[in-house]
Amino acid sequence: MGARWLDDDELTAWVRLVGVVELLPGVLDSQLRRDAGLSHFEYFVLAMLSESPHRTLRMTALATRTNATLPRLSHVVRRLEDRGLLERSTCPEDARATNARLTEAGWRTLQDTAPGHVATVREHVIDALTPEQVGQLSEIAGAILHRLDPEGRLRPRIGTVADRPAARS
Repeated sequence: MGARWLDDDELTAWVRLVGVVELLPGVLDSQLRRDAGLSHFEYFVLAMLSESPHRTLRMTALATRTNATLPRLSHVVRRLEDRGLLERSTCPEDARATNARLTEAGWRTLQDTAPGHVATVREHVIDALTPEQVGQLSEIAGAILHRLDPEGRLRPRIGTVADRPAARS
């Protein structure tokens, strides 16, 4: 059976999506490095901890939520720990497991950095769209994410802004 080639509309949509996937991470990284000395992934790790009970997660759960391998996550967590933004400890329920917990300094960093991060997301993504397109983007991204992540590991856990000063992106 031969390949099902993309038609012109599908190819245009695909090339545009690839452009966004390639360019947006650099835009987000630039703002976060300038404002907080963090990569987007480091910010995402801190944000996931900020949204967890007691701002704490097992390393394996944090790896799942950030779609990271344990070795990659351990390396990033060590850097964040060296900066005093999070700390690791033995899990009280299972001494073989390690927890990561957002420190007060990490929480303050998120609070200080979130407004600039949200402004960048708004400037480069949200404000480029009409309200109707924002809804469409949510539906489209949800459909793609469901295919890529059928178990729902990366599905957003939506709360109120007061619940999470760190914007997800």
